[in-house]
Amino acid sequence: MTEVLRLTRGQLVRKRFMRNKLAVFGLINLSLIFLLAFLGPYFSKYKWDDLDFLYMLQPPSREHWFGTTQIGGDVFALTMRGLQKSLIIGLLVAFFSTGIAAIVGAFAGYLGGKIDKAMMWVVDLLLVLPSFLLIAVMSPLYRGKTWLIFVVLLAAFGWMITSRIIRGMAMSLRERDFIRAARYMGVPTRTIVFRHLIPNVASILIISATLDVGGTILSETGLSYLGFGIQPPDVSLGSLIADGTNSALTYPWLFCFAGGALVLTVLSVSFIGDGLRDAFDPGAATGAKS
Repeated sequence: MTEVLRLTRGQLVRKRFMRNKLAVFGLINLSLIFLLAFLGPYFSKYKWDDLDFLYMLQPPSREHWFGTTQIGGDVFALTMRGLQKSLIIGLLVAFFSTGIAAIVGAFAGYLGGKIDKAMMWVVDLLLVLPSFLLIAVMSPLYRGKTWLIFVVLLAAFGWMITSRIIRGMAMSLRERDFIRAARYMGVPTRTIVFRHLIPNVASILIISATLDVGGTILSETGLSYLGFGIQPPDVSLGSLIADGTNSALTYPWLFCFAGGALVLTVLSVSFIGDGLRDAFDPGAATGAKS
C-alpha cells in the first residue's frame, strides 16, 4: 500500500512538472548542455590545452568551430572544458551543502533546547560573514593545488539558509504521531533523523539542491572572473569570460561562447528548480500568482 501511495505521488509530481513548459525546456536544454560538455570534445580534433600557432586569434571556421585565442587555443575545446568544470563544481557543492543543511537542520529541529540554540548560533554567525570575500581571501590555500579545496570552501558557506528551513520543518514533524511513537519505542535519535525526518523533507532538499547548482555556478564564475577561483592552466567559464572581456567588441568569439554557455546553463537550472517547486508544492505557485 505504501509503495502504491509513493508511486502515485511520484506520478503526480512528474505530471505537474511536465505541464510546466519552461521547466521541461530547462530540463531538455540542460541535458543537451551536459551531452555537449562531456561528449563534444570527442568530436573535436583539438584538446583544451592544445595550441595551433598557425591559427592565432582567428574567428570561427571549419578548422576551429568557435575560433581561437591569442595564443592559438581552440575556443570550442576551452569552452567545453570550462563548462565541464563549472557543472562539476555546481553539482558537488550542491550535493555537499544540501547534505550538511539536511543533517544540521534535522538534528537542531528534532533535539531543540541548548543544542538547537548552539547550532543556530553557528548558522547565524556564518550567515552574517561575507562568504564571497572570505573565499577570495582564502584563495591562496588552493592556488596551485587541487580545485577540490575550492569546492569545500563554496560548500562550507552554502548550506545555512536551507538548514534553517529544514529545522523549522523538523520542529513540526517531531510532534507528529509516527515520530512520537518511534521515540517512545526507544528508537535512537540518529535513526529517527535519518529514517523518518530527512525523508519527509526530501522535496525541499531536492528543490534546494537544484537551485544551488545554478547559484554555485554563478559564484564560481564570479570568483574565477576575479582570479580567486579555478587557477591556470585549468579553465572554467568564469576565467574564460574574464580572458575575453577586454576583447568582447573586437573579437567577440572569445567572450560570447563562454558567456552564452553560462547564461543558458543558469537559466535552465533555474527553470528546473521553479518547476520542481511548483510540482512538489502547487499551492506555493498559486499563492505567488495571486
